[in-house]
Amino acid sequence: MFSIKKSLFLSMFLIGGVLFAQDPIDSETVTVVKPYTPTVKDANKIKQTPSQSDSVRTEKRPVQYSIFSVPVASTFTPAKGRATTVEREKRVKVYDNYASLGFGNYGNLLAEFYSNLEVNRSDNFGIYLDHNSSQGGIDGIALDDKFYDTELNLSYNSKTRDLGWKTEIGAQHQLFNWYGLPQNETFSNDEITAIDPSQNYFSVYAGGEIELYDSFFDNARAKFRHTGDSYSTSENHFDATGTFEVNIADELITTNIYTDIVQGQMGEEFLGFGNYDYTFMNFGINPSLLILRDDLTLDLGVAFYYSQDVENSDGNFYIYPKVTASYRLAGDYFTPYAGLEGGLQQNTYYNFIQENPYVSPSIEIRPTDNEYNAYVGAKGKLSNAVSYNFKTGYQSQFNKALFKRNPRANDIMIENYAYGNSFEVVYDDVKTLSIAGELNVDVNQNFRLGINAEYFDYNTDEEAEAWNLPDLKASLNADYQINEQWYTGANLFYIGERFDQEIIVSSNDPVLNTITLDSYFDVNAHLGYRFNDRLSVFAKGSNLLNNDYERWTNFRVQGLQVLAGATYKFDF
Repeated sequence: MFSIKKSLFLSMFLIGGVLFAQDPIDSETVTVVKPYTPTVKDANKIKQTPSQSDSVRTEKRPVQYSIFSVPVASTFTPAKGRATTVEREKRVKVYDNYASLGFGNYGNLLAEFYSNLEVNRSDNFGIYLDHNSSQGGIDGIALDDKFYDTELNLSYNSKTRDLGWKTEIGAQHQLFNWYGLPQNETFSNDEITAIDPSQNYFSVYAGGEIELYDSFFDNARAKFRHTGDSYSTSENHFDATGTFEVNIADELITTNIYTDIVQGQMGEEFLGFGNYDYTFMNFGINPSLLILRDDLTLDLGVAFYYSQDVENSDGNFYIYPKVTASYRLAGDYFTPYAGLEGGLQQNTYYNFIQENPYVSPSIEIRPTDNEYNAYVGAKGKLSNAVSYNFKTGYQSQFNKALFKRNPRANDIMIENYAYGNSFEVVYDDVKTLSIAGELNVDVNQNFRLGINAEYFDYNTDEEAEAWNLPDLKASLNADYQINEQWYTGANLFYIGERFDQEIIVSSNDPVLNTITLDSYFDVNAHLGYRFNDRLSVFAKGSNLLNNDYERWTNFRVQGLQVLAGATYKFDF
């Protein structure tokens, strides 16, 4: 009780002292002249470190200390650290040489050999030999239908610090037969026996290319090819291009220069052509400006060409657009693009026989004027494993080359290709609308799948149809690495309907009939097994559905084909 009273007395004493220390507030009169309008300058900035007004400050005493070390005996020994090991895939051995050989039904033979010989650290010499042949045997064919294609290529290339260059020479021999006799016509045994349908194509070539790494002269290439056949046809073709690049104000200016000269003579007289001679000299230049702005890529160019028809003393000057643009709208996932391009394309006898080996040795050669090709599209990827590309375009071409079946000649004409079993080349102005799509899927590291399709709608000027051009093309390609030893793949393709013309010659005026070639679907597949990094065996199947279709009018293809062989890699 005494303690409580003592505490109460002490509290009253402290409160009274505080009240006694405060001054009383005096009364005074304040006259307001105008309302107070504060300004920024009236405000006083509060100091970050306020001044101390304490009258009594305690000085800090310096603290002095020392550490007394006592050694401690320890028997612990830390283990040395070891880096974590990462499993690395076994490095694939790359061999400089390989040989492949395969045999199949129809007497099919496939042979391939490649050798790369190292001359020194920068130079290499290469040898490449390729052979593909068949002894024929299509059911219901009256004439021989065998073929073979053999090519030998020798090359020498060098890469140094400042440039790289390559030279090559080669030769090619191809044999094909005009076995596609009209099915709606009858031939006697004597006529069939008298026909020798074989046609041999011979070709030799030489060329070279050079690339400079640190120069405004970027690269150049040139190639000369001589082509002949069993009917004294002769063609010489020289093609060369050069590229110059200059960087001005961070903009790339590229100039391409073209030279394309072809001279030849058709050795046969057919349908009034006689011994047809042709010589064309084409020269072109294509300057362009490449503009890169963040996600925008714009290539602005124009091409100038001059073409001289030497035999007819006729020269023409052409101007073509060369403009492309793309914009990465959503990074790698969506990139729209567009273009407007054109150019002069020199047709040659060699290119025609590579596309259709059943042409007659009496065709006409002209250049094709690709006036313009306007297109828009979009490409990108749906995910890291799925990419796409869709495009639609409209193309205008003058003197576009079209293959059309030759008519059966009269009894006076006894050439081996004059029985309606060969093709001529006709030229027409063609406008083409196309829609194309492509999808590529990397299912995983071992399985890849690609699908593409393209639709065409043709509009011709003089010809009734765009002869032998399909309205639809589609294909599917798949490759699957089953395990370390086994691998497989497939190729499926579809070709839509095509049109050709049948000419019936009679005593009256010839009758022209348009015929339709049915669409066809073909399935090809392969399977292989690797014994080791040197030796592997393979099997290939073609036309697995055994479809009896015509690639060209009256030229039926072989049925189900199976071929098996082996590949061996080695070093000398």
